[in-house]
Amino acid sequence: MDKKTYVFPQSHICVIGLFCAFLSLCLLYFNNNGVFIDKVIYINSTQINKSDPCGGRYVYVYDLPPRFNVDMVTECKRNQKTSAMCTSTMNGGFGPPLNNTEGVLSDHGWYATDHFNVEIIFYNRMKRYECLTNDSSIAAAFFVPFFVGFDLARYIGDYNVSVRDAGSIEVVNWLITRTEWKNMNGKDHFLVGGRPTWDLRRKTDENSDWGNKFLSLPAAKNMSFLLVESSPYGLNDFAIPYPTYFHPSKDSEVFEWQERMRKTERKWLFSFAGAPRPGDPNSIRSLLISQCNNSRVGKLLECAVADERKCRSPSNVMKMFQSSVFCLQPEGDSATRRSSFDSILAGCIPVFFHPGSFYTQYTWHLPKNYTTYSVFISNDDIRKNVSIEERLSRIDPKTTEMMREKVISLIPRMVYADPDSRLETLEDAFDVSLKAIIRRVTKLRQDMIDGRTNDDLVEIYGWKYALMEQGDYAAVREWEPYFPKLKQPISGSAESVINKQEEQT
Repeated sequence: MDKKTYVFPQSHICVIGLFCAFLSLCLLYFNNNGVFIDKVIYINSTQINKSDPCGGRYVYVYDLPPRFNVDMVTECKRNQKTSAMCTSTMNGGFGPPLNNTEGVLSDHGWYATDHFNVEIIFYNRMKRYECLTNDSSIAAAFFVPFFVGFDLARYIGDYNVSVRDAGSIEVVNWLITRTEWKNMNGKDHFLVGGRPTWDLRRKTDENSDWGNKFLSLPAAKNMSFLLVESSPYGLNDFAIPYPTYFHPSKDSEVFEWQERMRKTERKWLFSFAGAPRPGDPNSIRSLLISQCNNSRVGKLLECAVADERKCRSPSNVMKMFQSSVFCLQPEGDSATRRSSFDSILAGCIPVFFHPGSFYTQYTWHLPKNYTTYSVFISNDDIRKNVSIEERLSRIDPKTTEMMREKVISLIPRMVYADPDSRLETLEDAFDVSLKAIIRRVTKLRQDMIDGRTNDDLVEIYGWKYALMEQGDYAAVREWEPYFPKLKQPISGSAESVINKQEEQT
């Protein structure tokens, strides 16, 4: 056979060369944009593999250096600012167990839980999650167990900003070197923090300014943050419930508590546990206290400095809430407060005065229609001396009963169960939160594969997108006047989506 048979024509070589160059450019494009072939295979395979109970639910937990989490807890006594918090970190963040000496609580599952301990509670629960994986290629989401709130507590106040920011910067710098981060530039990563968002969004580098700047770090903006209070003007932080005092270990403990709350006698029409805020001209707390004191059907648990210990007693708080039909929940030191969850736990219908205190916060955990489980009276109405007693008395008993039943039905989703056991049929706050963040990350991943960038989303409209995700388009219009930055209508695709939904309804 002639040797020429084995020689490629020059034109063929050119074609092959061009094809190889084109393939290289394609691979370079997908690599730089964080869209990897193995991610496409992963998404398709989880949809097909119905036999894997963890398909699409796997979570990769980073093995962070212990100085970023457990060492903070074990060494808390060495730091003057956190030494008082050491007791609250015992029992996996639940704190010391509570004795039911007054018969207000139940005999099992109650602890003196600090309201900022959710990051420790979540971490201990995550370690026992049934769908953990060390194989990052099948992970639906990546959990970063950095105790950002506890880290802040160690240095908040009189430390300079470089000290307050050091841990956050070190964690981010550690993460961005990891292959797992580079796949989606951190968009499939999430972190849980036990502080309100504002504690982690310091605006300046002045030592007098509050908090640290973790949420403002460029790389951190790609992550999702689960915090006890989110910003209405952010796109990547989401509110999850404050921890309550109740941490059940089995369904029966929840059912028994719910039944008890249905049967409890409620002699007060409304109640309030809190202190005035004389230094805050926008606070309505003093007006609420005045209405409680001047009403024969109102009850007050005064939390001023002289009476502060009374309000720190879980039994005192729960006893009053259990004996009340409605519980007043104004804004706290920030927009939200743990007391809102205590009132739900007690079967007491919460009364809110600003949508940012609850409705636009915990959208993953709440029904779309807020009127089914709560009452809304605006801050302005209170300033105009609208009578709380008169407003609540107008609600007919049948409606009140239905609202209370709805509140009681929400209890499982508002508590964090004991991680050493597992609820059999109920989903607790951890379950709901984890499902929601996996759902979010899965959508972000699919958007990247499909070439959708979501670049048209605007941070100051964050609270609107959260409601829209739940399909609550009416609330977007209803609450707009309560967020001063948003007095002008939203623009672009978000506005068109709302208009289209309103036309359909």
